[in-house]
Amino acid sequence: MDQEMHDSTDNKFIPITSITNGVIQAVAQEVYCLPIQVVNVCFVGNPGKANEWILVDAGMPKSADDIIEALTEEFGSAEAPRAILLTHGHFDHVGAIIELAEKWDVPIYAHSAEFPYLTGKQSYPEPDTSVEGGLIAKMSSFFPNEPIQLGSRLKELPNDHRIPEMPGWRWIHTPGHTPGHVSFIRIDDNVLIAGDAFVTVKQDSLYKVLTQEKEINGPPRYLTTDWEAAWESVGIIKHLEPTVAITGHGPPMYGVELTESLDKLAQDFDKIAIPDYGRYVDRNTH
Repeated sequence: MDQEMHDSTDNKFIPITSITNGVIQAVAQEVYCLPIQVVNVCFVGNPGKANEWILVDAGMPKSADDIIEALTEEFGSAEAPRAILLTHGHFDHVGAIIELAEKWDVPIYAHSAEFPYLTGKQSYPEPDTSVEGGLIAKMSSFFPNEPIQLGSRLKELPNDHRIPEMPGWRWIHTPGHTPGHVSFIRIDDNVLIAGDAFVTVKQDSLYKVLTQEKEINGPPRYLTTDWEAAWESVGIIKHLEPTVAITGHGPPMYGVELTESLDKLAQDFDKIAIPDYGRYVDRNTH
């Protein structure tokens, strides 16, 4: 019911963008990536036809029109998907979800551990502006962190790791960045949609975000609260041997470059990803 849904009270446009904003890229068969300002959303299936595709994540606040426009320009229409899947509920992954869900009237799937943040019950922890990092980390106090309310459209991902409406794919619990963070992998060819379990740009650096300089890294530092779990999640992903990865931030990564980069990240996560200091840094992880 539409009246059950509402945005967070601190939902607002964030004036940050990148050179890849709005350019859809075909990453694998029936898998497309659309950068919205500084975050990626994914289209899986055939977005040119109603009920033949899935939207993964919902971009930055106030970006619904941008997503609709990109779909229309690339595929000739913006017909409703079968469902929307969420890797997690941070503001830059659910920014347009209320407007899109009202337009399309489709179910929204997420891990049960994200439900407090998606049902108006609990705010995410405050961004850590003190964390070791670049200018975006310092700006993060302006980012929304209050919960949204998705009402009766919100559905729990099933315990058997199937993904309703997306046969041939499985979800993997990859917590650390958030308690209910999940990633999605296609069984036949190991195409991975990783969310923010790891990223392919140094997300706390404003310059690297603007230029989208490719560089594997851990989850965004200023919003990650459990570094031990985040490290374990990267190890889980590495052992899945993905052939292609679309992360929440940064360009897609493929093949040998992806394999070698994940190996290095899993081995040296404490040096590459975990900051030397910050509110959520556990010194026992070093």
